[in-house]
Amino acid sequence: PLNPNPDSNWSQYFKDNDVLLQIDKDTRRLLPEIAFFQRPTNYQCMEIINAESETLRKRVEYTVLNAGDVGKNWLGITNVHQKKRSLPDEYATLPEGQEAHWEVVERILFIYAKLNPGQGYVQGMNEIIGPIYYVFASDSDKEIQEHAEADAFFCFMNLMSEIRDSFIKSLDDSASGINATMTNTMLKLKSKDMRLWLKLQEQDLKPQFFIFRWVTLLLSQEFPLPDIIRLWDSLFSDEKRFEFLIDICCAMIILVRDKLIDGDFSSNMKLLQNYPDTDVNLILTKASDIRR
Repeated sequence: PLNPNPDSNWSQYFKDNDVLLQIDKDTRRLLPEIAFFQRPTNYQCMEIINAESETLRKRVEYTVLNAGDVGKNWLGITNVHQKKRSLPDEYATLPEGQEAHWEVVERILFIYAKLNPGQGYVQGMNEIIGPIYYVFASDSDKEIQEHAEADAFFCFMNLMSEIRDSFIKSLDDSASGINATMTNTMLKLKSKDMRLWLKLQEQDLKPQFFIFRWVTLLLSQEFPLPDIIRLWDSLFSDEKRFEFLIDICCAMIILVRDKLIDGDFSSNMKLLQNYPDTDVNLILTKASDIRR
């Protein structure tokens, strides 16, 4: 464990622990408005439950005690600097032999990070996998429930292959990066409602303040889970889904047009960062009109 070589197995172990701690914190807080992710799954992975190796949940507990930064001073003496961390305490841990749904999501995200070292785990990915896993794990078909982890992982991998550029900072300014998407959204708004676009420009309401989250998380934090599932159903079934996402974002802005025109900077910022309750079918209809 004191080996200072960055390519050593222990060095990689500590790096993995840092990633795991962030995933653990994010998945424990996943969709807090529903209790589903804190409940035990009926189809836990018995190979892991019955194995002698530690589970990710236990690994997090050990990491809090054991992880540290390893380095050498100018005299060549190896030092270990203990990191002070505290375990997330939002939810009680389930008894041995059970695992909660959030633990399954944690495993999916950790494996994804290991398989994609160039990208790794980025905060927000938990908001993408959450609804996907929920749909499989809450299906009325017991066979679909049983294979929810594998099916959710497969769908998550395929979806991330399409949106991963939004999670890579070095690609922000590329043609497929998040900045290009935000620019295209504002250009679409400009073509559909010049007065509203000018209002946002006058108040310097930059798309980074609200569209960044909308696009990166596919609107998963803007609406309740049932609405997200309905919205994603239309979004993912569209062959030009990311062009449609721009239309949806544009529609969301236009649907609160009157409030934006009358509002000042602070009220408009609050409005767009905390989008009001709106029928998603109305948003989808408006987005389809914008596309035409």
